[in-house]
Amino acid sequence: MHHPMPAAVQSNVAPKVNGEIRKIDTDAGKITIRHGEIPNLEMPPMTMVFRVASPDMLSTVKGGDQVLFTAEKSNGALTVTSIELLPQK
Repeated sequence: MHHPMPAAVQSNVAPKVNGEIRKIDTDAGKITIRHGEIPNLEMPPMTMVFRVASPDMLSTVKGGDQVLFTAEKSNGALTVTSIELLPQK
């Protein structure tokens, strides 16, 4: 029997959102992403700066990359909690 991803069942899991990396600030641990709607943050599509949960995330992407990411509010700051590179078209 095949089960769908259990993460989709949990309501506390942030949805994956499409985005494009616009700028990376490794010194500040921040990343600027042009993104689609982020339902869990009730945020419309826009371009904005996020903190990253781990500085290691910044070394896996570069400006112009298309990504899937999750973001949550952590200690009052909007924070990217996961990021994955989408294949180039």
